[in-house]
Amino acid sequence: QVQLVESGGGLEQAGDSLRLSCTASGRTFRAYGMGWFRQAPGKERDFVATINGNGGSTGYSDSVKGRFTISRDNDKSTVYLQMNNLLPEDTAVYYCASGVFYYSGDPRQYVYWGQGTQVTVSS
Repeated sequence: QVQLVESGGGLEQAGDSLRLSCTASGRTFRAYGMGWFRQAPGKERDFVATINGNGGSTGYSDSVKGRFTISRDNDKSTVYLQMNNLLPEDTAVYYCASGVFYYSGDPRQYVYWGQGTQVTVSS
């Protein structure tokens, strides 16, 4: 069983930066790809970014490409989401996910999910 705990959310203004962290329990962290997803009120959970086990491959949604960066530190069992130039439309609960074999933007392929951290961006 893997437990994921997100942190770093908060209330920011448009144009600010924020870094989210997700720390995983268990010994197999480096074996799996990780993903960040977000869900705004009344909307479906959307893909944000993904990274493979060794951090060598990443993928992003078009809406965050160029502004967000996903990275991981396998020694700390932590994945990060650096968010720059935040926009009001980035407001959502952000979830990290694990358990995918390589990396993926499809939430159905992930096995483990964190509880989420709220990010609110004011204009």
